[in-house]
Amino acid sequence: MKIVIATTNQNKLQELKELLQGFNVELLSLRDFPACPAVREDGKSFAENALKKARAVCAHTGMVTIADDSGLEVDALSGRPGIYSARYAGDEADDRGNYEKLLREMRGAAPEKRGACFCCVLAIVSPSKTEKVVTGEYRGVIISEPRGHNGFGYDPVFLDTASGLTFAEVSPEQKNRISHRARALQKLRKILPCFLDTANR
Repeated sequence: MKIVIATTNQNKLQELKELLQGFNVELLSLRDFPACPAVREDGKSFAENALKKARAVCAHTGMVTIADDSGLEVDALSGRPGIYSARYAGDEADDRGNYEKLLREMRGAAPEKRGACFCCVLAIVSPSKTEKVVTGEYRGVIISEPRGHNGFGYDPVFLDTASGLTFAEVSPEQKNRISHRARALQKLRKILPCFLDTANR
């Protein structure tokens, strides 16, 4: 069975492929559907954005679609960047631009205010209008200088306090065992067999 992952981000796609190993599914991405209209992520929450993307891509492709919206919520910034994580430094900003803006805003923050939470919401939608939403979270600390060369997004400045390493320093395999996306996928894996069975009827 084919499932569309509603992203052009190859890092996210690869993570999801690894986390969904064992299921008899072929994962496609938006790169396989260049005519698919862009979806404006103007929801007020991760869940709203994920559902909006999944519904729109499912309607266009006629296939079961999984969409995620994820981001970083920082205690010292009252939960920012949140749903704006991917474009925190502007619509054309890259990962480095985003985390450098974050570090500038975090200068002088007290240690007890440097806590942060990565949040991932996954929405799965079928052509029969069946919908499910799951959430995964992982707490850590924002450090003052980037470290590591793995991962993407804010990984170089997000410290996993359990290991003492940033998400950009741990191996992809280790990250895929503990991350917010891994936790959301673990929940999705539990409902996916029943969901796919319903979608195939």
